[in-house]
Order: sequence, then structure tokens, then C-alpha cells
Amino acid sequence: MSDEVHLDSNVPGNPAYHFTIVPAGAPARAGWARRAPLVAGAGLATRCVHAGVQPDPAYGAVMPPIYQSSTFAFRDVCTNAGYDYTRSGNPTRAALEEAIAALEGGGGATCTSTGMSAVLVALNLLPHRSHLLATVDCYGGTFRALEHARAAYGLEVTYLDLADLAAVERALRPGTGMVWIETPSNPLLRLTDVRAVAALARARGALTAVDNTFLSPVLQRPFELGADLVVHSTTKYLNGHSDVVGGAVVAAPGRTALLQRIQSTNNLLGTSQSPHDAFLVLRGLKTLLLRMKAHEAGAAAVAAWLERHPAVARVHYPGLASHPQHELALRQQQGFGGMLSFELVDGRPARVDHVLRTLRWFTLAESLGGVESLVAHPASMTHASMTPEARRRAGITDSVIRLSIGIEDPADLIADLDETLAGLPA
Repeated sequence: MSDEVHLDSNVPGNPAYHFTIVPAGAPARAGWARRAPLVAGAGLATRCVHAGVQPDPAYGAVMPPIYQSSTFAFRDVCTNAGYDYTRSGNPTRAALEEAIAALEGGGGATCTSTGMSAVLVALNLLPHRSHLLATVDCYGGTFRALEHARAAYGLEVTYLDLADLAAVERALRPGTGMVWIETPSNPLLRLTDVRAVAALARARGALTAVDNTFLSPVLQRPFELGADLVVHSTTKYLNGHSDVVGGAVVAAPGRTALLQRIQSTNNLLGTSQSPHDAFLVLRGLKTLLLRMKAHEAGAAAVAAWLERHPAVARVHYPGLASHPQHELALRQQQGFGGMLSFELVDGRPARVDHVLRTLRWFTLAESLGGVESLVAHPASMTHASMTPEARRRAGITDSVIRLSIGIEDPADLIADLDETLAGLPA
């Protein structure tokens, strides 16, 4: 049969409907063209499902195809269809970048190969020998990157408790190029008043970058609080299934020059995310709102239970009224998230190890934000790259146990913790 022929087939029982099979290579139908960007007034659930996603103009695929191509043909000299080389740009990755920017309320985004490469893209915005303020208990990988930049490129770094606004104001100086905020922090769930710190930084001409990995755009909106950049490890909640690594840097709305800088820096460093990984993260975004609700419900139940347990000395979770920054969490967050950490009354290594080795539903592993619950020991895992002195300064003791609460039944997680704590060695 010639592929020039259009085949019509009636819907059984309804001759009013018939379909035409368009031969391969035929022009795309006008109805499949990309619609205008999502309106700002769409609900969050709607944006999670539809952001960055339109029917593919070639064949009408509902999900964006994986454009698994390293290079793209030019239509003529100096003329292409918008893409030339996947490191510089790829349609699948562009869909994810559009989606993340829409969810964060940003002006645009660039997606990177890992969360750490997103950190590097942001840091590479700074000129030689700049000064940076960072939260004292930042993620261990971020600490390692900052210390490398200090030794190799002359970056000056001041680590301090960003909750102390007077200390932040004193630490800012003419050469300060950026304030690096993690809120809630990893692993002690300390908060930073983003609005107040961003105002101080802006007055000195410094950028404010907020790592929003722990809360996602569902539960925290840094641009509405004055941030210039939002950074994500999309490995975590945005993807949500522990099957891909990735990162993103988002520029604030209206900051066209800043957006162009992060995009060109990502291209320059060669840290762009692969099409397949971008596809997986885009798939994960569709259920982000539903998953975050489940993570938070489970974390709230577990945190409240742990706080009442006689073997637990303290629980770090901003959703608890006992958290010293609970009121700040109520003001600047739309929820409290799925991460918490706790410390035992008697935090001897044997007792901490018992918890790490005995839990049934919590897998002993690094990372966070997946549908499954994880337990980690920051001092020997996520923050092992920090010096002992830096961990002491940050308050990350050897007794801290971090939990990433998945979407399992909270009653099962609590029963698991109950049985484990009941068996603590004397």
C-alpha cells in the first residue's frame, strides 16, 4: 500500500466519526502547535501536570518525546529549527526547564546533570576572589564545593548562622557577591528568613541564592521573598522516584541577563542534563503536589511521635510548635516538608548504629525525597566531607539521625521506629 494514501476508518456504531491516518513525513497539523504559556492563575495541581508539556508538533504525542540526539540538522547555512547540539539545548530538556520555571514562578531555568553541577553553575557567576556568605550547616557537598573554590579560585567564604540578621549585616562587605541560603538546612532543619536576608544582600549589590530542594515550589516560593536564584537537586522531590540525578538553576522573573548567564554557564561547563534524565524528572513533576502532601503528612506524624518518646532528646522539624523557628516557618512556607532529624538521649555510637541497622521500612542510604523512606547518618554519610571542626561549628554531632519520610503508611513507619527504639542497647 502506498504511503501516499489516507486510510479512513469509522468508529463502530457511530458513522459520524472517522479518522484519517496521515502518512509519515506529512506536515504537522496546526492543532498540535504549542499553545501559549500557562496562565499565571492556574492552580498548582494544574501547573504540576501541564507545565512544559504540550502535544508534540510532529505526531501529537501527549508526553514530550525523548529527543535522544546529540546533534540536529541545519535547514540551511546559519538556519536551524532552534537546536543545534544537545549540550547547548535539547527539546526534552527545554520542556523541563519551562516546567520548573513555571512552578517556581521564575523567569527561566537551566537544567544540569546533577544537583552539585547546579551549585557549580550558580557559583561560577561570581568573579574571581568574590566573597560569599553561606549557611553554617549547609549540605556537605556544597561545603566541599565552596572549600574547593576557596583553595583553587580564591573565593572567600564566611559560614554563619543566617538566622542572626545582625551577624549577616556585619558580614556583608563590598566584595560580597552572593548569599547562599539553605532553608530548611540539611540536616538540622534550621530556617533562614529569606525576605530579610535578601533585602540586606540587595542593599549591598549581592545576589541571593536559595536552595529550595527540601521544600520544592509546592511548599516554598523564594522568588516571592526576594531571591534572585533558586537552586534544586532535582534528584530529590522534583523527580521523586530515586531513579535519576539532576539539578536546576532558576532565575527570578524579569532578570533576563541573569537567565542568559546561567544558561550560557551551564553550556560552557558542559553540565547540561541528558534528554532521558530530563524526561524522567518531567514525569516526576506531574505528581509533585500529591507526593509532597503525603511526605508532609507522614513527617508530621513521625515527628510528633518521636518528640514524645522517652529515648529521644530532640527532634528537628519546623512543623513542631517546639521548633525555635516554627513561627517563621508559618510565615514563609506553605508547609513543613518531609525531612526531619532527631537525636537520642544517649547518643553513644552503639545506640545510633542500632537505629541505622535495625529499621525495616527505612533504607540506610544517602539522598532524600523519594517515595521510599530513608535513614542517614549525616556525620558519616552526607556531611562526611566536612571537617570535624566544621561539623561541630554547625552543630552536626555524631548522634544526629536524619529521616527522609516517604509516602508509606505513617502507622507502619511509627511501628518500625517503636520496635527499633524499644531494642536500644543499654
